[in-house]
Amino acid sequence: MLNKFLFKHIDNSALVVFRIIFGLLITLEAFGAIATGWVRQVLIEPNFTFSFIGFEWLQPLPGNGMYYYFAVMGVFGIMLMIGYKYRLAAIAYTIMWAGVYFMQKSAYNNHYYLMLLLLGFMSVLPANRWFSLDAKLNPEIKNPSMPRWCALVIILQVWIVYTYASVAKLYPDWLDASMAQVLMSGKAHYWLIGDLLQQTWVHWSIAYTGILFDLLIVPLLLWKRTRMFGFVISIFFHLFNSIVFQIGIFPYMSIAFALFFFTPKTVQRRFLPKKDFYDKGEVIVPGYKKVLVSLFSIYFVIQIALPVRHWFIEENVLWTEEGHRLSWRMMLRSKSGTVTVTVKDKKTGFEHKVNVYDELTPKQRRGLATKPDYMWQYAQRLKKRYAAKGQDVAVYFDARVSVNRRPLAPFIDPERDLAAEKWSHFKHHDWILPAPEGLR
Repeated sequence: MLNKFLFKHIDNSALVVFRIIFGLLITLEAFGAIATGWVRQVLIEPNFTFSFIGFEWLQPLPGNGMYYYFAVMGVFGIMLMIGYKYRLAAIAYTIMWAGVYFMQKSAYNNHYYLMLLLLGFMSVLPANRWFSLDAKLNPEIKNPSMPRWCALVIILQVWIVYTYASVAKLYPDWLDASMAQVLMSGKAHYWLIGDLLQQTWVHWSIAYTGILFDLLIVPLLLWKRTRMFGFVISIFFHLFNSIVFQIGIFPYMSIAFALFFFTPKTVQRRFLPKKDFYDKGEVIVPGYKKVLVSLFSIYFVIQIALPVRHWFIEENVLWTEEGHRLSWRMMLRSKSGTVTVTVKDKKTGFEHKVNVYDELTPKQRRGLATKPDYMWQYAQRLKKRYAAKGQDVAVYFDARVSVNRRPLAPFIDPERDLAAEKWSHFKHHDWILPAPEGLR
């Protein structure tokens, strides 16, 4: 039964078309990051980047190196799209994008994380077996079919993303539409729709449409009777997000996921009418079955577990940020804050305030004012800097944070030396002060 479910061969038109669309989108992502100034603002202008903890050694290339880095990624994106040296291109782009993702958090985005996971998938999926330069140059690899698991892993990943995105919205500030109001307040200047987005009924619609869409879109696409309805809703929902939130390639990538929900015949007929349609239904169990099933089982257990880890960490994740990343918590809160950093020489007792404006960009300062991992990393950086001068220092933070426009509240224990603290990815840090009323 398992063999038939996973290894029955189906027509591969959906994967082939998705490869072309995905390749185009990641190409636009790479070259667009250069053209829009994203590379300059996030990776070139900063003196250093706040990387993921454990990846502090991973820093941008000096000078204009990151421009060349992204240009090379764009070339790999084109190669993936046209299916030339496909495996090399997919693996190379995955590694390079992973480098960008882990070397900086100032522009953290759940969509960048999803793109990394999909790149990993594309590195192992046989997406170049049809309508590719690889298949043209080497006809031996040409194949109109793929094992069913190739589509199932994409569907399951998408289901995990949307389901957790829906569950994460089930908290008071989203349910009373106040968070939607906060999100839309910054869109009042939009031409034509700016005033509309400030209407109360629009806020309520956004709040509950968001919950229901994320929760139901995959079931709607899976069921034949509701598939077309779900597809139309998906197009509207994602185009709305693209226009209002301007979140890059993600809405279009999400629309492209629908390819894996329609019948193979439908996709082949609509997009590749000259392609041989495969309908033999052979069950071909590969010799690496156990390895494949084991690796994907471990992968999806991790994907299911990571987004719930904050439920086992003391305090509200909206306040502490502990367990927020890699959890599909998308556009859920607005945070602002103020921070003062004090360095104290342990030997002489001399104290002085650090002027963060001297070395941090506006994005980095916003992160430092609201996110405890930024504070901890900055404390470690200051400790090493002064140690190089022969000084042993303590680093203190006096921070006040506002969540969803609540009044500012004390965030960090100002008496704790963060340079002397240890970091844990799965435990609460008691130097983060308790959340104010309304967030407990």
